Amino acid sequence: MIINGVTIDATFAEAFPMKATRAIITAQNAKWALISAQAMTGFATSVIACGCEGSIERILDPSETPDGRPGVSVMIFAMGGKGLAKQLETRAGQCVLTSPTAALFAGIDGGIRIPLGKNLRYFGDGFQVSKQISGKRYWRIPVMDGEFLAEATTGQVDAIGGGNFLVLAESQPQALAACEAAIEEMRKIPNVIMPFPGGVVRSGSKVGSKYKTLGASTNDAFCPTLKGMTKTELSPEIESVMEIVIDGLTKEDISKAMRVGIQAICDLGAANGIKRISAGNYGGKLGPFHFHLQEIMA
Repeated sequence: MIINGVTIDATFAEAFPMKATRAIITAQNAKWALISAQAMTGFATSVIACGCEGSIERILDPSETPDGRPGVSVMIFAMGGKGLAKQLETRAGQCVLTSPTAALFAGIDGGIRIPLGKNLRYFGDGFQVSKQISGKRYWRIPVMDGEFLAEATTGQVDAIGGGNFLVLAESQPQALAACEAAIEEMRKIPNVIMPFPGGVVRSGSKVGSKYKTLGASTNDAFCPTLKGMTKTELSPEIESVMEIVIDGLTKEDISKAMRVGIQAICDLGAANGIKRISAGNYGGKLGPFHFHLQEIMA
């Protein structure tokens, strides 16, 4: 398949089951809601070393938040429910409770309930106060700037991690510009996050390594500087490859994000140095969710 001069490889991205949750952070203004959200989702690019994958889902208008203040929706993904709950509570305690004027609310009403402010309330040292409104329990925890308001729990649901596609270009600036265009469109799709810095990965990995202590290592087949030294997947004109990884609540959510992202790149086309779109998979051995590029773009 070729779209605007860009070859769409006959391959698929391979993804795996995860658990996910969503939280809503609000603050006195958009600046402080964003600061708190960025802190909460920092160092959450990959479960390989971070324990979870997280990012800002979208910026919320005051009309969309529980307390009518500016807000940010964040999503966190982990390999299991126990790990997800631990990451959520730790990050909420260190990054939202501490953030001036911030409040924290559930972003998923259904699913398995996991603690949000339920245990953070003990920071109040006995001065915390519980309040129940419309069936939801909230905790008011006294802090030095006033009160930290946190909903007791949020929902944990089944999700999918590891959707991906690779952008193969003639130069590094062209690959990055294409990824930036893709991310701008993908961020308009709900229920997905792209957890790497700015949504883009330059260090795509393969499973395993020559070093026994490492579970993942550089994807040498897609490294342009290793042409002639390894079994390369790159033709001579490809000088840069970048990857976009997508976590989402459903297969349909990830497929939508991949489609709009790849389309944005194809709109730039071969005239802007974009030669191919490919994807990372492990022959179907890693996960049960397969995203076939040509089916998505058909």
